[in-house]
Amino acid sequence: MSLDFKTPDLCDRHGDRVQVVLPIFRHFGGRRRFCGPMVTVRCPADNSVVRQCIDEPGAGRVLVVDGGGWQGNALLGGRLAMKAAAGGWAGILIHGCVRDVAEIAAADIGVMALAAHPLRTEKRGLGERDVVVAFAGSVFEPGHSLYADEDGIVIAAAPLLP
Repeated sequence: MSLDFKTPDLCDRHGDRVQVVLPIFRHFGGRRRFCGPMVTVRCPADNSVVRQCIDEPGAGRVLVVDGGGWQGNALLGGRLAMKAAAGGWAGILIHGCVRDVAEIAAADIGVMALAAHPLRTEKRGLGERDVVVAFAGSVFEPGHSLYADEDGIVIAAAPLLP
């Protein structure tokens, strides 16, 4: 997908076709603008399923991680962010925390999360993939499109760009 977009323009042109995600996320990745079809994960303070997804080729997709807003540990660190960038993921949105902020900032990938937290996640093999998740006033469905830039995040059931 082209990165020649601005979320305000998408809202103006497609207002009835987009959901605007509440502005609670911070940019952490090396890219400030990213978009792509979503892969969704729900994981309670455990990034096992996140790691499994990142092990696959990203093919320009965006990984949406519903960590329940938990801020007791990080669901993504620098090594995973670098691996996701090398694997072709366009971005990662985490309803939770990240760590290794300097490493994530150096990765050629968009990463947005609630905050940074130095504690790593536990690995218990918990989580679900390709499920509908809801947070920040929006519903995220696998295969739907996500667009993020400096102005915010919008999602749509169908691609908005050629």
